[in-house]
Amino acid sequence: MNEEILSFVWRFQYFDSANLLTDENLSISVIRTGYKNTNAGPDFLEAGVVLGGVHWYGSIEVHVRSSDWFMHAHEINPAYESVILHVVWENDKPVLRQDGTLVPTLSLKGLIKDTVLQRYSLLQDQHEGIPCHALFNQIHEIHKFAMLDRVLLERLSRKAGEVAALLEVNKNDWDQTAYQWLGKHFGFKLNDPAFLRLMQIVPWKILRKHRDRPLQIEAILFGTAGLIPERSEDVYVRMLQQEFRFLGSKYKLAEQQMNAHEWKYARLRPAGFPTIRISQLAQLLSAESTLFSQIISLESFADLQQLFHLRQSDYWTQHYVFDKKAAAPVPAMGKDAGALLIINGIIPVLVAYSKHRNQPELLDKAIYWLSQLPSENNRITREWATLGMQVKTSADSQALIEWYNNYCMPKKCLECTVGAGLVRAV
Repeated sequence: MNEEILSFVWRFQYFDSANLLTDENLSISVIRTGYKNTNAGPDFLEAGVVLGGVHWYGSIEVHVRSSDWFMHAHEINPAYESVILHVVWENDKPVLRQDGTLVPTLSLKGLIKDTVLQRYSLLQDQHEGIPCHALFNQIHEIHKFAMLDRVLLERLSRKAGEVAALLEVNKNDWDQTAYQWLGKHFGFKLNDPAFLRLMQIVPWKILRKHRDRPLQIEAILFGTAGLIPERSEDVYVRMLQQEFRFLGSKYKLAEQQMNAHEWKYARLRPAGFPTIRISQLAQLLSAESTLFSQIISLESFADLQQLFHLRQSDYWTQHYVFDKKAAAPVPAMGKDAGALLIINGIIPVLVAYSKHRNQPELLDKAIYWLSQLPSENNRITREWATLGMQVKTSADSQALIEWYNNYCMPKKCLECTVGAGLVRAV
């Protein structure tokens, strides 16, 4: 037994309420259960009950045992003086308010419908990644699609919140924030931390000054990343060394230089090596003088895709790493990589700006763009597909990833429309 299922039972009144009595033998009827409090304080606020014929309005607190009141130190917290009913599984200790009056207690042990507890236990005891795997087909499609829409918006909002936090660090500089956020995702997860650190060391305003000289942008990025070899007979490498000696000193970047070991190569295909991604990022930054404005003003989905048709500089079409020529030509950025940059790099910035400026049309555009991209293909989306969920677009896959990570894995079944629907079923 836990507070989660007890709160669920109280909220939806899934217990035998006929001739209901408190443990103090007061008749009780519920006017309203109150609304779930997601902040500090009692579990339900603005509730209403009739106790022994007297109307009470205030808060409801839920515990497994009544003694948990003291374990959580509620007796010294003034916020709990508003509690009009203590809902528990079992009453093992009376609770008094600070003025000495007794807090009425309702014990639910023996009152909760067996089917509710059985189905909840069934979900919690499952070892599948998706707890309701065996019962999923029992829920009507409308509940599944309702959850899908909800978790997509939750994911977009959460990521937009991360962009907003970065914006705050950057003192409301949208150009710098968009540059850092998008640049970070050129790391494609494994190298995200290293790319973000590089973007934070090298300000966007510096690179913008050199956008007409792509080699200088590469020199600044590779040099600050700590990746330019100290010795080389290669003409390109020597040019990078020369440019970074001057520019690294001019902008005081050399003293903040990263270490080569911060960059990860293991488990990466050579086309995804950080060397290739840095060169592709340099090409993007060379082409766009107003990166943030470009993101916000794009209307055509085709133009958005074109933004990431990135071909690295000539040297990196023949090398995966410095001073070692590749056996075959190195490919440009593929469609899948470009789609991931749109999903993880562009969409969150667009949604964050939509919320910041209260422009819902930008949120609509972000969702439309996601619906135009094909679904991601990974372990999570494939597991949902086995349950009959249609995973056709990136909007679908992004929603399903959020659903899986934030509801299924932590087994928050009662917060999920499908899980809650299964527990309610009789």
